[in-house]
Amino acid sequence: MKILGISGSPIPNSNTDRLVLQVLKSSNLDFEFVKLSDINVRPCRACKACIADNICKVNDDFPALAQKMQDAQAVVIGGYTPYRMLDAYTKAFLERLWSMRHLHSLNENKYVVTIISGCHEQIRQTALDAIAMELFMERMHHVAELSIEGSVPCLTCGVGDDCKNSGIPYLSQKLGKEIKASTDYCIPVENQPVWEKGAQIGQLIGQYLNGEIESIPCVTLEM
Repeated sequence: MKILGISGSPIPNSNTDRLVLQVLKSSNLDFEFVKLSDINVRPCRACKACIADNICKVNDDFPALAQKMQDAQAVVIGGYTPYRMLDAYTKAFLERLWSMRHLHSLNENKYVVTIISGCHEQIRQTALDAIAMELFMERMHHVAELSIEGSVPCLTCGVGDDCKNSGIPYLSQKLGKEIKASTDYCIPVENQPVWEKGAQIGQLIGQYLNGEIESIPCVTLEM
């Protein structure tokens, strides 16, 4: 495996999942895709039992995922922004990277792409900035950020039109017209400019790791 994809979105075949896979497949490298909601990765317990050997001692699926991280030359990390912040699955995963960073920086010089999906552009950027700081502490090469315009969950929950906490009024205001809950207003990532940009950065990573180009431009690719 040369490239590892990790998605923190629990939604089956989500926009986040599909863009992570777009980057992986476009690289034409051997890859593996991991959906964090399908495994058990808890938050860091701050026990510091990893200090001597950089191996987390918490009995869950993170040690196996950490080995996949070490085996990969590049990583794609995707999350989303519920409640105006980074999702819990992705946050827990990032916390656990401390066991790999302490003293020996096991992820140093690994190439990484980050992806965030959400309804608010500013909140998406805040989440991307938070991940970027973690990756900076890991001493990884952060080569691209990809931002997906997400969909209001009230469009598909079944009661979005009647719920007093619905996001439909917000979406109506954003679109400049009154709407009803409908999948017609969900925005597939394939219909967004970021889809082709994901393919672009995947191709660059593949070309670099295959020795076809001398470096990967350090770029930020917005939606």
